[in-house]
Amino acid sequence: MLTIPAEVAEQHAELIGIIDTLVERHGRDRSALIPVLQDLHVERRRIGPTAMQVVADRLGIPVTDVYGVVTFYSFLGMGAVGRHVIRLCRTISCGMAGAEGIARHLERELGIGFGETTPDGLFTLEWANCIGRCDSAPAMLVDQSAMGHLTPELVSEVIAGLRAAAREE
Repeated sequence: MLTIPAEVAEQHAELIGIIDTLVERHGRDRSALIPVLQDLHVERRRIGPTAMQVVADRLGIPVTDVYGVVTFYSFLGMGAVGRHVIRLCRTISCGMAGAEGIARHLERELGIGFGETTPDGLFTLEWANCIGRCDSAPAMLVDQSAMGHLTPELVSEVIAGLRAAAREE
């Protein structure tokens, strides 16, 4: 097990505190890796190299294992993401139900392409391989909330609502 150098620990005390809390909650073994990373991503919106090293250190596993999990799962990311992450499903069910048209509408509405974040940092737009809502295709996730039976009008309403909420804060 590696130990985090003192200067790194000092510089990243808040991050380390969050990870320590998550490890306490989920346990200190390999089986806790994904739950710790999921909660860390919700808390911090990204999982950078320092976070991966601290998680590896706390769970007693190689940092390459943590990196492998972070880069494999699309819902865990190393890059910074917007305050709201919109993931549009691109499975065959959603595709047949009009996901491509919804995708173009999202790009126009947000002014960005898939894999990008709006300049104001409010939205990130991503593809999802499946969100389990085939019965209500086309579907998307907005943060952790699933939405189905999408229309351009519904998508515009959702985005307008999130923008309005951000202005009120």
